[in-house]
Amino acid sequence: MAERVTKSFSAMAVSRWLNALSAVGGRSENTIVSYRRDVRGFLEFLEGHFARPVSLKLLGRIDRTDMRAWMSRERARGISARSLARSLSSVKAFFRWLGENEGVDAPAVLATKAPRFAVGLPRPVAPDDARSLVDTLEGQANKAWVGARDAALVILLYGCGLRISEALALRRQDAPLKDTLRITGKGGRQRLVPVLPRVREAVDSYLEICPFAARAEDPLFLGERGGPLNPRIARKAIERARMQLGLPEGTTPHAMRHAFATHLLAAGGDLRTIQELLGHASLSTTQIYTAVDQAQLMDVYRSAHPKA
Repeated sequence: MAERVTKSFSAMAVSRWLNALSAVGGRSENTIVSYRRDVRGFLEFLEGHFARPVSLKLLGRIDRTDMRAWMSRERARGISARSLARSLSSVKAFFRWLGENEGVDAPAVLATKAPRFAVGLPRPVAPDDARSLVDTLEGQANKAWVGARDAALVILLYGCGLRISEALALRRQDAPLKDTLRITGKGGRQRLVPVLPRVREAVDSYLEICPFAARAEDPLFLGERGGPLNPRIARKAIERARMQLGLPEGTTPHAMRHAFATHLLAAGGDLRTIQELLGHASLSTTQIYTAVDQAQLMDVYRSAHPKA
């Protein structure tokens, strides 16, 4: 296998791989950004580790010792086991592509086991806390339409189980909201989500007092200057509200999605339906909510069961 120039080779190879994922694999922009960061970090490590540019021939010579050295370096940098496992997954995906497209055989990379880590249970927001959060968001904003916007966003996340990226991807043409929303989630997977009257009313109330005229293709949720609402601004608003209420740090936009799933399960929803509503590719991802439900049940048991 002939040597190639490395920095240019590695950059070109990563770009070709990511372009293929975007075009054919339907990966989201955030996933592509994570893949690029993880793989570039690995290739930069190899250049320092071998003290020479990366080439196809070098990639084919990686052994278990090299992989252990990379993982040890990452842990020494303070990278968590969960983040390292994600990075390793990205690296393996890249090397599988190299094997199919460049003939690189790197069994040591593909055989490397991810570090074990404890899977943390989602921390959903209690129904009463969700209502208090909405009320606080409406009252804390310096402009009435901004408070209505923040409240509508949280009600949408909680009422439909959306990711914040999915909610902020909605367009003005989606309003007024119909009985169902067609959402494009991770991996380009589409799903239909029912819209409750309360969600529709909150979005309508926000739009009635929003001061900006918007075209059909403009974002549904706007920032204070009329551009797309930055997700960091939304997270900051929720953070201020949860601090006022004394709610846990885990009270985030994503916690509203967890609450949607957990409360549905507690009300008798079946896992398959919840999987479809959340847009999970695998049922195993949705099954974590059964553990949440059981954990809450045990909390109630411990606090309420009569002691001898």
